[in-house]
Amino acid sequence: MPDQTATLDISRAIGIIAGWLVAAVLVVGSGEANAQTPQPQTPQSPKPPVEAAPQAVPGFWDPRRRPERPDLSRITVIRFLTETDYPPFNFTGPDGNPAGFNVDLARAICDEIKVTCTIQMRRFETLVDALATNRGDAIIASMAVTPQLRQRVDFSDPYYRAPARFVSRRNAVMPEVRPEYLEGKKVGVIGGTSHEAYLKAMFTDAELHAYPNDDALRQALRRGEVDFIFGDAISLAFWINGTDSAECCAFSGGPFVESRFFGEGIGIAVRKGNDLLRQALNWALFRLWEKGRYTDLWLRYFSVSPF
Repeated sequence: MPDQTATLDISRAIGIIAGWLVAAVLVVGSGEANAQTPQPQTPQSPKPPVEAAPQAVPGFWDPRRRPERPDLSRITVIRFLTETDYPPFNFTGPDGNPAGFNVDLARAICDEIKVTCTIQMRRFETLVDALATNRGDAIIASMAVTPQLRQRVDFSDPYYRAPARFVSRRNAVMPEVRPEYLEGKKVGVIGGTSHEAYLKAMFTDAELHAYPNDDALRQALRRGEVDFIFGDAISLAFWINGTDSAECCAFSGGPFVESRFFGEGIGIAVRKGNDLLRQALNWALFRLWEKGRYTDLWLRYFSVSPF
C-alpha cells in the first residue's frame, strides 16, 4: 500500500484506544519465535518434547459490553471495498480473487450476519471517495480511526491496532523494556515518524539514531550499529519471521499502544450516518470474537505476533 500522510501512515503500520473498549488479550497455544522460546535442557537430562510458546492474540471487545443485535433483516448485501496490495491484509490470490486477513474477516462478518457479501479491490487512496459516491458500503482496508477521517466517514469498533515494539538481536533480548533500561543504549528509528516522536518524549536517556526507511533501519540492527530498533510491530513481526532477517533478531518487551502517538485503532469505515450497518458490523465483530473465529483467523495469518 503506498505511503499516505503522516496520519494515514499510523494507520498503515502501519499502521494495533483512548475512550474505546478495554483491550483484552487472549493467550492461545501457537509458536512465536521471540524471547519466550524454550531453552534446551542440559545434556544430562532427557529432552522433553518442544512446546510452542504462547501466541498473543489481540482482542478489543469487552464481554461486559455486548452490542445489541440490530434489525439485520434490513441489510441484504454488504459491498466491501478493500485495497489492492498490502499483504497479508489485502492481496490478489493465486486465483485472481481478493485474499488476505481483511478479506477473510469481511467474509466471516457477512456469514455471521447472513447476507450476501461482495469485495472490490481499489487503490488505497481512492477508497474513501468510492465509499462517498456509493460505489461500496464499507471499507475494510487496515484504515486508522483518526479525527481527520471521522469528518468524512463513520467507523466500527476497532478490530485490531498497529502497536509499536522494540527489536533487538537474539542474544540481547529483554523481557521488559522501560526508559531507564535503555539509558545510553543506541536505538534506531525511522526519522520523522510517530515512533521517533514517542522515543523523544518517553525514552529521553536513550541515544537515538534516525534512519530514512525500513531497510536501512533493519540493516543497522543486523550490523550491530544500534542495540535496538523501534517501529511498527506488524511489519517487524513479518521481518523477524522472514528470510531477510536471517534469524538475527527478536522482539524485546511488549507492545506500546498509546493512542496519542499510535492511533485509536483500525476500524471498518461506513458512510456518515449509516448507523444500521455500523451497528451490524459491531455486533458481528463481537460475535466472531466471542465464538473464537477471530482468534482462528488471526493465528492463520500471524505466526509471530505483533502483540
